[in-house]
Amino acid sequence: MDILKALADEFKLRPHQVKNTVALLDEGNTIPFIARYRKEQTGELQDVVIRDLANRLNYLRNLEARKEEVIRLIEEQGKLTEELKIEILSSETLQRIDDLYRPYRPKRRTRATIAKEKGLEPLADIIFNQTLDREEFKIAIGKFVDEEKGVKDEEEALAGAMDIIAEIISDDADNREILKKILWDKGIIVVEAADKEEKSVYEMYYDYKEPVKAIANHRVLAINRGERDKKLKVSLNIDGEDLVRLLVDRTIKDKKADTAIYGEGAIEDGYKRLLFPSLEREIRNNLTERAEEEAIKVFAINLKPLLLQPPIKGKNVMAIDPGFRTGCKVAVVDDTGKMLDFVTVYPTEPQNKVEETKKILEKLIEKHSVELISIGNGTASRETELVVAEMIQGIDRQVSYIIVSEAGASIYSASEVGIKEFPDLDVSVRGAISIGRRLQDPLAELVKIEPRHIGVGQYQHDLNQGKLDEALTGVVEDCVNTVGVDLNTASPSLLKYVAGITTRVANGLIKYREENGKFKNRKELLKVKGLGEKTFVQCAGFLRIPEGDNPLDNTGVHPESYEVAEKLIGKDYSKEDIKRISEEMAIGIPTLQDIIRELEKPGRDPRDEMPKPILRQDILKIQDLQKDMELMGTVRNVVDFGAFVDIGVKEDGLVHISQLSNKYIKHPKEVVKVGDVVKVKIMDVDINRSRISLSMKGLN
Repeated sequence: MDILKALADEFKLRPHQVKNTVALLDEGNTIPFIARYRKEQTGELQDVVIRDLANRLNYLRNLEARKEEVIRLIEEQGKLTEELKIEILSSETLQRIDDLYRPYRPKRRTRATIAKEKGLEPLADIIFNQTLDREEFKIAIGKFVDEEKGVKDEEEALAGAMDIIAEIISDDADNREILKKILWDKGIIVVEAADKEEKSVYEMYYDYKEPVKAIANHRVLAINRGERDKKLKVSLNIDGEDLVRLLVDRTIKDKKADTAIYGEGAIEDGYKRLLFPSLEREIRNNLTERAEEEAIKVFAINLKPLLLQPPIKGKNVMAIDPGFRTGCKVAVVDDTGKMLDFVTVYPTEPQNKVEETKKILEKLIEKHSVELISIGNGTASRETELVVAEMIQGIDRQVSYIIVSEAGASIYSASEVGIKEFPDLDVSVRGAISIGRRLQDPLAELVKIEPRHIGVGQYQHDLNQGKLDEALTGVVEDCVNTVGVDLNTASPSLLKYVAGITTRVANGLIKYREENGKFKNRKELLKVKGLGEKTFVQCAGFLRIPEGDNPLDNTGVHPESYEVAEKLIGKDYSKEDIKRISEEMAIGIPTLQDIIRELEKPGRDPRDEMPKPILRQDILKIQDLQKDMELMGTVRNVVDFGAFVDIGVKEDGLVHISQLSNKYIKHPKEVVKVGDVVKVKIMDVDINRSRISLSMKGLN
């Protein structure tokens, strides 16, 4: 297989784009570096495309390696034919290669292998190839009776031969491919309750059927979870008789032959006992893989805008981690995220010290000039919000509040990173500080938590954790390098996501900073232990040094382009100028345009262009909502069936996929992303079940 051509065709790219990108990857360049500083070679491919290309490249290379391995293994058995070799080499999936290898793969002891040990394979060939008539066959069977080999009589010989045929039918790659397609096209997923009397969250699936080819990914994951929880029984249903007839037609040459009845019996047994159960597992696995792949993709799409939320700079923030019995932990942080004060208040059940809480919060606001209050969205969040909103209405100072996702805050609090930052504080206070800092610099704070714990996906704990971590780590890496990192203030958690920098090098940067003071220029990076020339090339352009020796060190201009940048400082250029300068300085137009953009806005933060969060001063209750009321809200999560929007009441409202747009869409991600500020209309409010149905049709 010509892998480069296959990639170019699949991704609809020009051959030189693929060739250059693959070469850059093979040289050990990081994806953020390639996307940002090698645009001429890649044809300006985005980091997401390069990452997908790299993953597909890896798959195709593994595919080719597997082909070679399977050919070698079959050849070693002396069973490789030219026809089989061509089939293997032309295979386009690992599954097809495994199907072709299946008959030759060493097996654990099966009924068929036991029958072969008894010397019954020639009898199976006689039945399979229909070479004898009834009398000849009767005589032939008798020759296989051998008590020493464990064949007591003709009946046992016949049964063993049929076991061999059953396994041949099941292992045949073409049989598997044909039946798999039929099962996919015509099979029905049937779900029933393990115990119909038991109440559970899976009741909608207690008597449920859906075609394999139509079942939605989120339903696959829900059904799988119910099956794992032993609440559901799941099976694949299809007319087996039709499939057995198909196999008989493919296998038995002469149905009137005397031995045909034995062949047909073996085929039916092979289908029911071996082939169908195997294909049922495979179909279920394929559905799960597809569903997981989509869920991981949605999680990654949701994570990016969450990480790139615009920071709220220059404000002292009061952060509240709500709770009932143990109270609400309150921390005040200054505009740099440094903790100034902390206290515990008890405005909620069981103590209900509402007035005392208001007075304490008012004093903290005055003492530290707090302008913004950040409230975690967990247990007791809305009860705490009510107290905060009432308190704000009663003071003269201009203070707003916002509800912040506290997903992962408890994990950070008890983590090595959290303990190292605040060794003397209680875990709950660390959680409150994190809730406050998430407003001031969401990216810098959220990178301290494993991405899968940030909580903007669906069924994330059911997914392949290795694949999920790989995908989400890639998103975090792309976000960190898109924004850039202040070399003199960044934590190790942030630095380790910079292109080319490992955890060890990140710790080395912190150690160098502690021993030598602030970095004054990017060249100093080469003095850090373990950071050599190769790493410097990858990371330097993403590390910023405000107020350093060279103003260019606070931009996204790579040191390799400083000479060009210095000639451009303070000048305006037209399109014609850019083309001329590109030729004169032997620099690509995309890179030149990037340099000019950086010089126009040095220190530019791309997050400033994202939607600003909604700040509130008053509270809504679900009882306040009326049908057709229009409100502004923030998209908190995007899933296969719709988007959840925070409109300022206790429960997020759901905009079903059918209510997201006037036009047909395949997935909500086509219309909304996490963090979007949208206008919604109330369609229905179910107070008893705390459910709010929303619509965005014609409003945005």
